[in-house]
Amino acid sequence: MGIDDRVPDIVRAKFARAQTLYLMGWIDLDVLKAGELAALIALELTLMDRYGDQIPKNRRSFATLLTHMADVDGLTDGNIPMILRTGGTAIGFVTGQAKPSLSQRRNSMAHGDPFDGLPVGGLLELVRDLINYAYRDFIANAPPRLSHESPG
Repeated sequence: MGIDDRVPDIVRAKFARAQTLYLMGWIDLDVLKAGELAALIALELTLMDRYGDQIPKNRRSFATLLTHMADVDGLTDGNIPMILRTGGTAIGFVTGQAKPSLSQRRNSMAHGDPFDGLPVGGLLELVRDLINYAYRDFIANAPPRLSHESPG
């Protein structure tokens, strides 16, 4: 369930934190909601790293970065392994055409009540797939790591 081990360590560490919080969610469901926020933060860091220099600073929001991923970098449902395996669609939640979008979810958790509502099924897996997609060229050109240890 982890992201590719050639993804930069800081992103891997943030995603690993989200996974840990998901596991702790078996004990306390509120902790799982914190894991959702941690996963979306890892995704936002990824998008800033991969696309941030392509968008003017005054327009660089999480929503804009997500839309850029689809409109400019070519993300479609066909590029998301979770969707290929299970069916359905996720691209509308990425671009904001479906509500609540990933950006709206992150904003609600970060600026509202992070523990409001039920957990979102498949969110961690979708975030993993989006991170791997954003770093796909980086992954293709990076030598394999000798160690499979988790960062942090």
